[in-house]
Amino acid sequence: MSLDNKPVYSGGCQCGAVRFHIEGALGKGSVCHCRMCQKASGNFMLPLVSVRSATLSWTREEPKRFRSSSHVWRGFCPHCGTPLTYEAPDGMAVAIAAFDHPEEIAPIVQWGLEGKLPYMDTIPTLPGYTTEEDPEAVDFLRDLVSYQHPDHDTDHWPPEDRG
Repeated sequence: MSLDNKPVYSGGCQCGAVRFHIEGALGKGSVCHCRMCQKASGNFMLPLVSVRSATLSWTREEPKRFRSSSHVWRGFCPHCGTPLTYEAPDGMAVAIAAFDHPEEIAPIVQWGLEGKLPYMDTIPTLPGYTTEEDPEAVDFLRDLVSYQHPDHDTDHWPPEDRG
């Protein structure tokens, strides 16, 4: 919380070049299954949360934007490509996974159901593993070093000693 008791959120892209702060109440969290959101995110759906009633500031670089339709611009990191925003005449939404604490922002509605992929509802029934339990990833993970920006603000990024 800020000094005036408004909620404060932060987040950014995978490489850390684009970072944001949001002060104030977020709108409804949603997932969109439309084909445009699938392509913009490279995923089955795009989880977003409206920030139109809050104040968003870019604390490092601003995203680069792509005009995906006559009404919508999509913001993304110009360095690593992380999808960040959906910007329309009625306001902006930010990708939920770009927040430092996405677990705090639960979607409450689905949009674009005409594009929902037929196997989406069966995904929870698939076998699952934590990363460390994945039997096919043991060797791969043994000496893996992440260059992903951490889920908190940093004074500078990347660190000097990236090997």
